[in-house]
Amino acid sequence: MENLVINKIKQLVDENLISFHVPGHKLGKIYDSLGYGDIVKNIYKMDTTEIPGTDNLLSPEDIIKDSQINASKVFKSKSTYYLVNGSTCGIQSAIMSVCDPKDKLIVNRDCHQSVINGCILGDIDPIYIKPQINKDINVVQGIRTEDAIEIIDSNVDSKAILLTYPTYYGMTYDLKSICKYAHSKDIVVIVDEAHGAHLGLSNKLPKTALEEGADIVIQSTHKTLPAFTQSSMIHVQGDRIDENRLLSILRIVESSSPSYMLISSLELATDIYNKYGRDLMDKVLMNIENLKLKFKNNKYIEIYDTDDKTKIFISLKNIGIGGYELEDILREEYNIQVELSNPYGVLLISTIGNDKEDFISLETALDDITNRYKGNKIYEDIKYPINIPTKVLTPREAFYKVKKSVKIYESIGKICGEYIIPYPPGISLLSPGEIITEEIIDYIRMCHKKGMNVNGIKDSNLEFIQIIDSIN
Repeated sequence: MENLVINKIKQLVDENLISFHVPGHKLGKIYDSLGYGDIVKNIYKMDTTEIPGTDNLLSPEDIIKDSQINASKVFKSKSTYYLVNGSTCGIQSAIMSVCDPKDKLIVNRDCHQSVINGCILGDIDPIYIKPQINKDINVVQGIRTEDAIEIIDSNVDSKAILLTYPTYYGMTYDLKSICKYAHSKDIVVIVDEAHGAHLGLSNKLPKTALEEGADIVIQSTHKTLPAFTQSSMIHVQGDRIDENRLLSILRIVESSSPSYMLISSLELATDIYNKYGRDLMDKVLMNIENLKLKFKNNKYIEIYDTDDKTKIFISLKNIGIGGYELEDILREEYNIQVELSNPYGVLLISTIGNDKEDFISLETALDDITNRYKGNKIYEDIKYPINIPTKVLTPREAFYKVKKSVKIYESIGKICGEYIIPYPPGISLLSPGEIITEEIIDYIRMCHKKGMNVNGIKDSNLEFIQIIDSIN
C-alpha cells in the first residue's frame, strides 16, 4: 500500500518550500538554525503516555505543572495551560467556563468558526458586533470601539464578550478601552489571540491582549511561534475566572490522550521565545521593512500596512492579477507558499522562523511577476458582503433542526442549515439559523469560481445548500 500522505509531505520538505504560512517554525528551519535539531529529530521517541515520571496534562502535579508555570512567567499571565487540541478547545472551554446555557455572548461577527461551535456545545446565544471591511482588498479589519460599547449597552445581561485580536489579517483596535468598559458592566473579556502569540517580542508590534486587560486569552502558539501544529496555550489573569470550572471543561473537550510531542513543542517554543525571540523578531521586522521600501514607489504592486507588521498583504490587482491567481503563480513558478488568497491579493504570515533568504526570494518573485504581467488585464471588483444576516435561531437550535437540500438560489430568504465558511481564514459568512441572502450567495459563488475554498457546506460545488424549512 502506498503511503500517500507521507510521500506528499516528504516531497514538500525535499523541495525546500519557502513558507510564508503557518506553522511558525517554517518546516522546522528555526530548530536547525538555533541548535534544537537533535531534540526535534528524536521527538518521535517522546511519544509516550501517562506513566510514572511523565505527569498528566489533564491533572498536572509535576513536570507539566512546572513547565506551565514557566510559560506563565514568560507570557506574563497569572496562569497558563497547555492545549493539544489547538485553540479550538481553548476557545470553547473559555466560553463555557463563563457562560451557562441560554446565556448571551457578545462576539465580533468575523470570529473563527470554533466560537460558533462553542455556542452550539454550550447552548449559548451569540450577539454580534459588526466588523469593519477594507473595501479595497476585501478583508475584515476589526471592530470599532463605539460599536462594541453600543452592543454591550444593549446586552448588559451578557456574561462575556469574545473578541478576535489581532485579526487574521493583522489589524488591531482599542482593546484596552473595550476591556475597561466591559469590566465596568461585570462582563468577562475573552480574547481569541490565535494569531498574536508573538506580539510580546517587540515594542514595534501591538500590545498583547493580556497587556490590554483581557481575562482569558487563547493563543495558537503553533501559528506564529515555533510549536507543532495543534499546540496552543490559554492564559488567565485577574480574579474574574473560575479556573477550576475552566479546567473541568477542558477535560471534557480536550483529548484524554494528550500528545507529549505537542506538549514538548510548546516547551520548545517557550524556550526559543524567551532566549532568542526579541533578536529574531528585530531581524524579521527589518526584512519586512526592506521589502516594503523596495516596492514603495512601484505602481504595479501594493503592500498594505497592517498593525501587526508580521502580516503582509500583497495585491497585484493594478495589473489584473487576483489573489487566487497570484497564489498559484508564486507556488508553481517560485516555490513560495502564502497563507491565503482572496479576490484581491494574498496574505503572507512571517515569523521568527523566516530568514533573510526567504524575503530575498519573495522580492525576486514579485519583481519578476510585475515585469512579466504588467498591462496584462483589468481586474474585476468583487464586493465583500457587509451585512450581518438576520438570526432566527441560535446555532444550537438550528443544529438540531431537520434540514433539507435545495438549489442554492432557491434558498434566498430561507433559514440556513449549515455553514458557509471561506477557508482559510475560517470566518463564517453564514451560520446555521441565519437568513440566507443573495449578497452572500453571489459572493461565494463568484469567489469559488476564482479559486476560493468553502468549508461547512455539504455540496462543495455550491449548487445546493441545506435549509431549515420549519422552526416548530
